[in-house]
Amino acid sequence: MVRWQRGLWLFFLPSFGLLAVVLLWPLAYAFYLSFFDYYLGSDERSFVGFGNYVALLTEARLWASMWTTIIIAFGSVGLEFVVGFALALGLYRLHGSAKVFSVLLFLPHIVTPVVASLFLKWILASNWGLLDATLLTFNITPPDWLGDPFWAKLSVIFADAWIFTPLIMMVLYAALQGLDHALIEAAQIDGASNWRILRHIIIPALVPAIIFTISVRLMDVFRFFDIIYVLTGGGPGTATETITMYTYQLGFRMLQVGKASALGVITLVVVAVLLLSFNKLLNRIYRAGDI
Repeated sequence: MVRWQRGLWLFFLPSFGLLAVVLLWPLAYAFYLSFFDYYLGSDERSFVGFGNYVALLTEARLWASMWTTIIIAFGSVGLEFVVGFALALGLYRLHGSAKVFSVLLFLPHIVTPVVASLFLKWILASNWGLLDATLLTFNITPPDWLGDPFWAKLSVIFADAWIFTPLIMMVLYAALQGLDHALIEAAQIDGASNWRILRHIIIPALVPAIIFTISVRLMDVFRFFDIIYVLTGGGPGTATETITMYTYQLGFRMLQVGKASALGVITLVVVAVLLLSFNKLLNRIYRAGDI
């Protein structure tokens, strides 16, 4: 190592210090609190070891919220990827005029999620909302979008997809810009169909970007709170109560900070295992040539 390079690690210290204060310290403190029976505002902390974890893992409400989180996460991310990928391919084919359309399609993501959720809540409001009023005009009886458990889940999935599909679209569109046109032209000369070009050239070239976008969105959806809080508040009942919503209920409604911290640690482990397994599966399929 060159002498002047030995001191470069000093430039890392400010960033690491900021990261430690903002991320590592709260994470370590939450892990510490998860071993205590502690209520917010109380001066007493009773050490219970893994008691909070055992209590949570034996609760039906935890598994129900976990299942709801999985449904909403994979439903919304799957929809976002399919629509975002289709839009990215469409913009890629438009060439010069794509800039105007990309700005228009990216508008939902520019709006703050809370504001976008309020806007969608007014549209989906029962009877007097824009969607219900439109359907009633054609003598179509609309469902209770936010009051029925089934439709509430679908509404949350579509709301998240509407807000975050532009993000996936722009990431994949940027990745398409680095695609080797010579490969596509060679395939077209050989008579390959558009489907074969998509499956054997475009998608394999985008695998790193696909893994990145899906991983980021899965992490985000497993912790997203604002959209559900504004649209349904976790209801009706607990129909749309995700892990994050349940953590909020424990920590800020029931004031069980120790138990809420334990649930946060459980969520972190579940998301880490899920993402590692998902990335490993995609990489194995890609290396096997099945994509």
